[in-house]
Amino acid sequence: MKVTFCCEDTRPEPWLQGLRAALPDAEIGIWEPGAPQADYALVWAPPQRFIDEQAAGLKAMFNIGAGVDALLPLTIPAALPVYRLEDAGMAVQMAEYVAQAVIRFFRGLDAYEADMAQGIWQHQRNPRRADYPVGVMGLGKMGERVARALTVFDFPVKGWSRSPRELDGVTCFSGMDSLDGFLSSTRILVNLLPLHDETRDIINARTLALLQPGAYVINVGRGGHVVDADLISQIDAGHVSGALLDVFREEPLPEAHPFWKHPRIVLTPHTSARTLAADSIAQIVGKVAAMSRGEPVSGRVDLQRGY
Repeated sequence: MKVTFCCEDTRPEPWLQGLRAALPDAEIGIWEPGAPQADYALVWAPPQRFIDEQAAGLKAMFNIGAGVDALLPLTIPAALPVYRLEDAGMAVQMAEYVAQAVIRFFRGLDAYEADMAQGIWQHQRNPRRADYPVGVMGLGKMGERVARALTVFDFPVKGWSRSPRELDGVTCFSGMDSLDGFLSSTRILVNLLPLHDETRDIINARTLALLQPGAYVINVGRGGHVVDADLISQIDAGHVSGALLDVFREEPLPEAHPFWKHPRIVLTPHTSARTLAADSIAQIVGKVAAMSRGEPVSGRVDLQRGY
């Protein structure tokens, strides 16, 4: 068995070492143009040439991340099974990241930080959770984990997804027809959607205006979900209190981007949920073993739908 690794901007050493330990009888290597045909491929943002040269002989291709938007512009044969990572240690990271962001806004911890920096000792508002309903857009593996985590803190939690879902303690909405109702019932908006044609620019002037006054936006999906100028406009107008952004249209975020210096926007460098090599390799190896036994394998990507 031959496994090839084609992952842009990813340190290959931990992956190669882990794969060789987990698959001692396999030939493991980094793809280069003209390389021999492989049986399985681990990819992240591969070039079209990789697909053109390798797709015909691959039994499966594994995207080493939850989001597959980097694959959507490529021409990939429909017969090639493409699988995404399902959790692999990322869901708990995402849940803790979002939970701290929600609590920081809800408890006014940013205001306390500013006060303490100036030597001011005073109490901020004493909020009621009922006044801070949280809406989670996207109820996949990570969105579900986030929504469940937030219910532990007794927030009213809403969820919106393309297809119907049922989660204990979460009021679920589905389909584009229900989006406006979901947004109007939300004060803290958390975006975990996959990025495709239907969701691109979904956080815009119209949708932001539907949020409850004093809203807060947490984007951990993709930068392409947010219309940057519309978010800044809604914050400056006072309808949106602020935002925590972990993903951006261009990464790294350009030095001249207005997000950098906006006083009501907190930025992190796409770090809300990092891919863990060991957990990911274990999942991929398990899927390869299941395929060899002729068993069904979960996590297959529908490239037409975009996830």
